[in-house]
Amino acid sequence: MKIKQQEAERHVLTITVDNEAGILAKIAGLFTARGYNIDSLTVADITENHAVSRITIVTHGPPAVIDQIHAQLERLVPVHKVIDLTEMGAHVERELALVKVAGVGEARVEALRLADVFRAKVVDTTTSSFIFELTGTPDKIDRFVSLMRELGLVEVGRTGVVGMMRGAEAA
Repeated sequence: MKIKQQEAERHVLTITVDNEAGILAKIAGLFTARGYNIDSLTVADITENHAVSRITIVTHGPPAVIDQIHAQLERLVPVHKVIDLTEMGAHVERELALVKVAGVGEARVEALRLADVFRAKVVDTTTSSFIFELTGTPDKIDRFVSLMRELGLVEVGRTGVVGMMRGAEAA
């Protein structure tokens, strides 16, 4: 008898929670205790009175694991809503990155040219380095970082993915 391995799928989950101490630790602990990986995690206060936060988690796993994660998140007391943007359909994902590149001469010129192609903004410059600010999909940022490696990549800082459903209605 052969055991059929299921393909791991990438999923973007948004979780609306009460903005209280320890909720992020509870959610991260849920993933850790079950051996699930978090590829990206962002948290932001989303209400005027600071009572509710939105957590965006990018994870991957077979459909059964994703369903289990979804169900376990919904059982946590301060969780209001869990939405799997990947399952819901058309959505927008963005990430912000700061990318430091050192170089002089031709490498410096090429770094500026590529930054222009990727619509990266120069936010700091010295005679031997740049810091670029880039927003876009994770794939776009990965491609930019990969190209900068060849030109003198020094350091990368990334915010993690935030996502939202397309259309006029709230998810």
